[in-house]
Amino acid sequence: MLQPYIDSGKVNLVYKHSAFLGQESAWAAQAAECAADQGKFWEYHDLLFDRWNGENQGTFVKENLNGFARELSLDMAKFEPCLTNDETLQRVIADTQEGRQVGVTGTPTFFINGKPLVGAQPAAVFQAELDAALGQ
Repeated sequence: MLQPYIDSGKVNLVYKHSAFLGQESAWAAQAAECAADQGKFWEYHDLLFDRWNGENQGTFVKENLNGFARELSLDMAKFEPCLTNDETLQRVIADTQEGRQVGVTGTPTFFINGKPLVGAQPAAVFQAELDAALGQ
């Protein structure tokens, strides 16, 4: 649904982490950034959402996050130290702080020209908001 807007060059999609659900939330976000360093952010992101089974239930401990990276055939010589050494932690902290500063209190939260759109919304809502923002 978003792809035509993005392909037209009129809309940019920027993903920001909001790691506020405890340690596993932060580790999962860090791991996604480690995957992003290898060009596999969305694949890793999607796998995280497929595997999620509740907040802080042990699913997103570092051992499992490394396992997910192996499933995606990431370069483990890069991924494991990236996650173990918290190499992407500052990115996650910055995203989370930025969200707090603009009033994000839950996920998902989207911003279209600075206007928040909170919660999972039907595609038609996004289309209407994007069309309005684009003056269509």
